[in-house]
Amino acid sequence: MRNDDDDHAAGLPFAVATGAGVRLAVRLTPRAARNGLDGVMPGPYGRPALQLRVAAPPVEGAANAALVAYVAEALRVRKSDIAIVSGQRGRLKLLELTGDAAALLARLAEWVGGARRP
Repeated sequence: MRNDDDDHAAGLPFAVATGAGVRLAVRLTPRAARNGLDGVMPGPYGRPALQLRVAAPPVEGAANAALVAYVAEALRVRKSDIAIVSGQRGRLKLLELTGDAAALLARLAEWVGGARRP
């Protein structure tokens, strides 16, 4: 049986390769001044999450739609390739990105690495 810890990408503890693509742990802040990536934060139970913010309010799914659009643009994938599989009504979310896991993890590493400042 597979152990999910074996699938974590080096330097990307918030992402797990799956058979269908990548599962991504996210903590979302709605009603921000602008959309953005704020880095990695410790999540519940010690599992890190990618800290993202969107300008949309958490009303009638607007923040979730903005999150999907922002991640799709940042990772150069279609919005239809991203699904919120957990946390539709909360700040902590689990996203399922469909596609080639290696390519998605490489794009994630590039995105997160570009957000880090020395």
